[in-house]
Amino acid sequence: MSSFEIEGGHRLSGEIVPQGAKNEALQVLCAVLLTDEVVRIDNVPDIRDVNCLIDLLRLLGVEVRQMSGECGERSFEFCAVRVDLAQLESEEYARAASMLRGSIMLMGPLLSRWGRAVAPQPGGDKIGRRRLDTHFIGFERLGASVEGVESKWGFRYEIMAPKEGLKGRYLLMDEASVTGTANIVMAAVLAEGTTTIMNAACEPYVYQLCGMLQRMGAHIDGIGSNLLRIEGVKELKGCQHRMLPDMIEVGSFIGMAAMTRSELTIRGASVAHLGLIPEVFRRLGIEVVQEGDNLRVPQHDHYEIERFRDGSIMTIADAPWPGFTPDLISIALVVATQSKGSVLIHQKMFESRLFFVDRLIDMGAQIILCDPHRAVVIGHNWDHLLRGVRMTSPDIRAGVALLIAALGAEGVSRIDNIEQIDRGYEHIDERLRKLGAEIRRI
Repeated sequence: MSSFEIEGGHRLSGEIVPQGAKNEALQVLCAVLLTDEVVRIDNVPDIRDVNCLIDLLRLLGVEVRQMSGECGERSFEFCAVRVDLAQLESEEYARAASMLRGSIMLMGPLLSRWGRAVAPQPGGDKIGRRRLDTHFIGFERLGASVEGVESKWGFRYEIMAPKEGLKGRYLLMDEASVTGTANIVMAAVLAEGTTTIMNAACEPYVYQLCGMLQRMGAHIDGIGSNLLRIEGVKELKGCQHRMLPDMIEVGSFIGMAAMTRSELTIRGASVAHLGLIPEVFRRLGIEVVQEGDNLRVPQHDHYEIERFRDGSIMTIADAPWPGFTPDLISIALVVATQSKGSVLIHQKMFESRLFFVDRLIDMGAQIILCDPHRAVVIGHNWDHLLRGVRMTSPDIRAGVALLIAALGAEGVSRIDNIEQIDRGYEHIDERLRKLGAEIRRI
């Protein structure tokens, strides 16, 4: 197990480029299984979760070739011409897939192209209940059968298409699940007839996946909306796809600039795909200046949280796109600890994501955890600095929130279990040192 040791109180400066989007990568990498032709994907982030998924594809027999991309970024070519479905029964596959939640999005392509998929109970962040019902109900509506069974390698789900193949249907999703939408879309592109998905997720990740599938020959209408219509085709071809910059990293860097009272420029932020992210940080009193496709956060010695028009306390809540992404709730909470004013943070989607605030309270933050979903933050307005402590990263986003808190704190902090952070943030310590941060990996 590795740790970060951070000496807080140092101002940062310079420019930083966000990595390719983690959540998009986990979808588009699975989509390479839908064709036996070569698919090239550019701007692939070098993070643990993505690398584990690439290893899973290799295990299934997908030919993988890494290439040099622009400005040192990673590009890969994939060819799924000789996939070995027998590997789905192996202990190695069961172990690797169960450690990575993104492995669930292999189900749609496997089911669509070969009529069969298996999925061990997935791992991932421990942030509360994360049900898979939406995925399975969608597969069943397309004609597949889903069964949970005990195998010799542990519990898993087995999904089978009927002999005549999947059939397009009308689906009204019970939740606008991003991964559920992606899985059903990938299952539907090779199904017979028309599939209509109502209440589909419309996050940029799904937008990007659908655009990639269209270039592969899929027929999809309504991209970017919550109503998708997919006309099944017989086969798909290869394509080239470039991933968006990671909007969660963009939001993290905005919060980092505020908490270290630094001026930072985020280059190539793809502002059109950020939704409400810049606006929510502005509500917390942080100036975010758009300069073309870059964002600049000026140095803030103080920032004041807005109030609603009637004078009531500001509430920051997560919501489906284009609302504020739940992955940035923890960053907004940390930023509020040094604001002027108070805010109610409402994490609606996951019941365990706010428990990391105990560590912030240990650092001296004024936070009242009302229940698993709500916390009131009373800002210090820099009258009292947070103090360095030793803590443990519980998940990707909370881990980075604690890292941001440590960068703005007085003294030395140590964050253990940073493998969680490495799952979602590319070489974060090296990149922060270039900005002037005092951080080292132990």
